[in-house]
Amino acid sequence: MDFILHILIMISIYSIFAMSLNLELGYTGLYNFGHIAFFGIGAYSSAILSKAGFGFFFPLIIGMGLSIIASFIIGIPALRLRGDYFGIATLGFGEIMRLFFLNEAWLTRGPMGIPGILPPSFFGIIINTLPRFLILNLIFMILIWLFLYILIKSPFGRVLKAIREDEAAALSLGKNVYLFRLKSLMIGSAIAAIAGSLWAHYISYISPNEFTLTETIIVLLMVVLGGEGTLSGPIIGALTIIGFQEILRFFNLPPSLSRYIYPLREMVFGLTLVLLMIYKPQGIVGRRKDA
Repeated sequence: MDFILHILIMISIYSIFAMSLNLELGYTGLYNFGHIAFFGIGAYSSAILSKAGFGFFFPLIIGMGLSIIASFIIGIPALRLRGDYFGIATLGFGEIMRLFFLNEAWLTRGPMGIPGILPPSFFGIIINTLPRFLILNLIFMILIWLFLYILIKSPFGRVLKAIREDEAAALSLGKNVYLFRLKSLMIGSAIAAIAGSLWAHYISYISPNEFTLTETIIVLLMVVLGGEGTLSGPIIGALTIIGFQEILRFFNLPPSLSRYIYPLREMVFGLTLVLLMIYKPQGIVGRRKDA
C-alpha cells in the first residue's frame, strides 16, 4: 500500500511540474529547456527556509517569487530569440542554476545537498504520513488545474493559443506577443516552483544532481506523451512516465545488470520522445482543433 501511495504522490507532484511546462510549450509555443531551474529554485527555497524555521507557506511563496523574478530576468533577452535559439538560451540558464546550487556551498551545501528537510505543517497539522502527503499534493494539483483551466479559457489564454498558432496574425490584431510570452513564462515558472517545493518536502533531501537537463527531458516527455496543449495531457503523461520509472526501481535484477538500468532508461526516454515527435506529435489525449 505504501508503494502505491508513493507512486501517486510522485505522479501528483510531476503532474504539477508538467502542467507548468505545458502552459509554456503547449499553449504558448515556448521550448524551455531550462525549466528544471525553476523547479530547483522552489525546492531550495523551501529546503533552506523551512530548516530555518519558516514553516511551509512562506518558503513556498518566496520560491514562487524568486522563480518569477528569475524568469523575468532571463525572459527579457531570451524571448527576443526564436525557436531553437530560445531553447538554447534557457538551456544555458538551467545549467547556470545547477552550477549555482553546486558551487554556492555557503547557502546550498554544494554537492553535499540539504538533508532533513522538515515536513509541511500548518494549522497544527504536520504532513508526515503518506496519506497526508497525497492529500496535500492532490489539493495543489487540483487547484492548479482549475487555475490553468480558467486561465486558458480566458481572453489571456486565447491570445496565448493565437500566438502559438500564428504569431503574425496575433501581431496584426494588435497583441503584444513579447509581453504575453513573458507573462506565460513567469506563470509557468511560478507553478514549477510549487512542484519543486512539494517535492523537496516529500523527499526530505535535495542535491544539485537532481536538477539536470535529464529532468527537463523527462517532464518534456510527459507533456508530449500526454498531449501538449491539453489540460489533461500532462497528468496522463506523468501517470505513464512516473509509473514506469517507479515500478522499474523494484525489479529484482542481478547486480551485474542493475548498473545498466539508468542509462538504458534514459535511452528509452530519448528514443520515445523522438518517435512521438515524428509519429504522434498530438500525444495520447490529442488536441482538438479548437483548443
